[in-house]
Amino acid sequence: MIPDTVIYVMTAAVVVSAVAIVVQLLILLGMYRSARGLQEQVTAFIPKAESLVATAQSTLEQSRTQISDITTKANDILDKTRVQVGRADEILSDATARARVQMDRLELVFDDTVGRLHETVAIFHNGILRPLKEVNGIFAGIRAALGHLSRSGRPTVAQATQDDEMFI
Repeated sequence: MIPDTVIYVMTAAVVVSAVAIVVQLLILLGMYRSARGLQEQVTAFIPKAESLVATAQSTLEQSRTQISDITTKANDILDKTRVQVGRADEILSDATARARVQMDRLELVFDDTVGRLHETVAIFHNGILRPLKEVNGIFAGIRAALGHLSRSGRPTVAQATQDDEMFI
């Protein structure tokens, strides 16, 4: 019986192998059909993708030229700005230097004016006020002399007290 069992087992194994091969064949047929469907879809998509790629390339080329133009213009603007800033700096430096010179001149004029004002005050003081004070002193002396001469005798007690208080 052993040989019959082996034959049955081998037959079962061959049947199982045959079924597995048939299943594999069916799976391969399904994969083939799916690949054909996918190939048809890809074939239909390829012209659209090619037009999209062509559009993208033309857009990229236009963008490159526009970016190049913008970069060139921006560099020109930056160069002109640098030149203008340099000019403005020169003008500002020149104006600052001129303002310093004018301030120095103004200070000299102011010092000269103050010196002349001091000289004028000194001349006024020496020429007018000093003689007026001297004349006023002379008149005060004359007044005191006349007051002393016009007084009769001795001062009163009220005058003496007031003189003493003023002295203290």
